[in-house]
Amino acid sequence: MTTKYLETHPDANVEFKTTVIATTDGAYQPALDQALAAGGKDAPDIYAAEAAFVLKYTQGDASTYAANYSDLGLDDQMVKDAGIAQYSVDIGTSTDGQLKGLGYQATGGAFIYRRSIAKDVFGTDDPATIKEAIGPGWDKFFDAAAKLKAKGYGIVSGDGDIWHPIENSSEKGWIVDGKLHIDPKREEFLDLSKKLKDNGYHNDTQDWTEAWYADMSGSGTKPIFGFFGPAWLINYTMSGQVKDTNGDWAVTEPPTGFFWGGTWLLANKNVVQDEAKKKAVADFIKWVTLDTSETGLQYYWANGTIKEGEQGTKDSVASSVVMSKSNGEVPLLGGQNMFDVFVPANANASGKNLTQYDETINKLWRDQVREYTSGNKSRDDAIATFKQQVKDQLGIDSE
Repeated sequence: MTTKYLETHPDANVEFKTTVIATTDGAYQPALDQALAAGGKDAPDIYAAEAAFVLKYTQGDASTYAANYSDLGLDDQMVKDAGIAQYSVDIGTSTDGQLKGLGYQATGGAFIYRRSIAKDVFGTDDPATIKEAIGPGWDKFFDAAAKLKAKGYGIVSGDGDIWHPIENSSEKGWIVDGKLHIDPKREEFLDLSKKLKDNGYHNDTQDWTEAWYADMSGSGTKPIFGFFGPAWLINYTMSGQVKDTNGDWAVTEPPTGFFWGGTWLLANKNVVQDEAKKKAVADFIKWVTLDTSETGLQYYWANGTIKEGEQGTKDSVASSVVMSKSNGEVPLLGGQNMFDVFVPANANASGKNLTQYDETINKLWRDQVREYTSGNKSRDDAIATFKQQVKDQLGIDSE
């Protein structure tokens, strides 16, 4: 992005010094926190935070380091004019209503399904028809699962596939007034996960494993109808795994709105003290997060044209204005314009159910749900263990 910015802004008097630290192995946040706390010339002027921990930097413990976008001259009107997805704005907004971070990518989720299986079971692969067959709501989804099973198919690969839509469509997050809160929709995951397993509606895989990838290529235990995910799942995960099923996929709106992942861009509050630096930082952040022109980052990103002369990956972006004038047709989806689905998907996602502890708590929860669905624990025991683990690991009591 910095390279493209300098290429498209030859008059910009700016030099980028980048520090790259992987977000795996928990190394990124401590390094960032240390640099922000130390301040001075080694503190980053611009930094990024992923969905799994972004709230810490926009609303939580480290939010005091971030500049308000309004102090950089990036105001609410610009956000409206760009048609930025509301969930993304909510996540980037501090508890006192100041916008501190925005993303370039939008990660509203869709249901990504096999066209050939849709035709066999539902008589058509038309996204509008499939949308009605699988939702809205989980009752219709499980009706579809029964129809698919009757013909030898699973509706999803594993219970992780329904977790993201459940997690990110809940009314409240894991922490309410400082205590662990289990939202009724998240608690229902126990029952929906068990229903999938007991009825043989999936291949009982875990996401990010070889068995999960096998279901993308149609080489798993039984053929799988679909996956839940944003455009990045199609572009960066499925594209390398679908093999012979490439082109046999389509996207439609999911039974419930959700998002999954994303990266937010923040500025150090100290940049506003130096007029030249403030202008440079503001201009770059604006180009990445709010510029809707054909020379803005999001247009290149949506159309896969960031590297001149080569067709790169097309991705769903934060601005609905950019997507409405971009070409979202991808071969994996048989030439379907995915933006027709991702614009409403981004609009239907909620950003009001995250906490800064989600990464840890989600793992504990999903492990206990699997203990229950495998028959190793009763439903009550699984919940009790989960509550105890959250208390032991994070020092957070239950309601």
